Amino acid sequence: MGTLYVVATPIGNLEDVTLRALRVLREVDALYAEDTRRTQILLDRFEIDRRPVSLHEHNEASRVEAVLDALASDHSVALVSDAGVPLVSDPGARVVAAAIEAGHVVEPVPGPSAVLSALVVAGFEVAPFAFLGFLPRVAGAREAVLESYRARSETLVMFDSPARLHERLLELSTRFPERRACVARELTKRHEEVARGSCAELAEHFAEGVKGECTIVLDGARGEVADREARAAGEVAPLDAEALDREIEAALDAGKRHREIVAELAPRTSLPRKRVYARVQEVKDERREGSEGGT
Repeated sequence: MGTLYVVATPIGNLEDVTLRALRVLREVDALYAEDTRRTQILLDRFEIDRRPVSLHEHNEASRVEAVLDALASDHSVALVSDAGVPLVSDPGARVVAAAIEAGHVVEPVPGPSAVLSALVVAGFEVAPFAFLGFLPRVAGAREAVLESYRARSETLVMFDSPARLHERLLELSTRFPERRACVARELTKRHEEVARGSCAELAEHFAEGVKGECTIVLDGARGEVADREARAAGEVAPLDAEALDREIEAALDAGKRHREIVAELAPRTSLPRKRVYARVQEVKDERREGSEGGT
């Protein structure tokens, strides 16, 4: 059986490549790349003498058999994307799935990621987060995706093209007027820019257009912001961790049973019902311990 390496490459600054990635790129028997020209720049920079084979969204299906044949011959194969981590809004999923199904080893070679880089400079909670990739171009499908996350507490991360950035921020400002947001543009490159503010403020900032890759980070529905947005929409606000505990304590004070509390509160959180049930028991135990400690 062969080994398929899924190798992360720099999202801009070539110095971000890892030592392990360079070793793997030198040692593998075959290298498949989304953009062979960009990958060749990396290879030449570090004096790696090989020529990558193209594997992109238009030819991935036809490349699967060639990759499987190489792996079946106990060869090692590396897969890289245009930049960052393969399969994260990039091709490669078919190849990885086929290699796993055929019984080959698939190893990740971690490295730079626009998703994680944008999250850590946004300035608000990193976890939990949801990565939405590129939103659907069809308006109805895009609205459905955004609406499904409107009352959730996860920080949202999405990619968008510079040509659509201003329009997208205006769209987000109407649906999420209270949220903090961040646009990280050209991460790790010479003209890197990180802008923070409301979606409306960012739309104004980028009104004249931009160049380069753009990552949008949008804060989740939390605390007072979630309350105001829910009231504006005529809905009940979603519960973050602190609000959930307050509601559980109030329900316990009212003499409600565990199942009643879970049935009432679980739909207002992003947690599984079992986790809400467990939290009810934890709050009850904490209250009992506190009561015993005070006697």
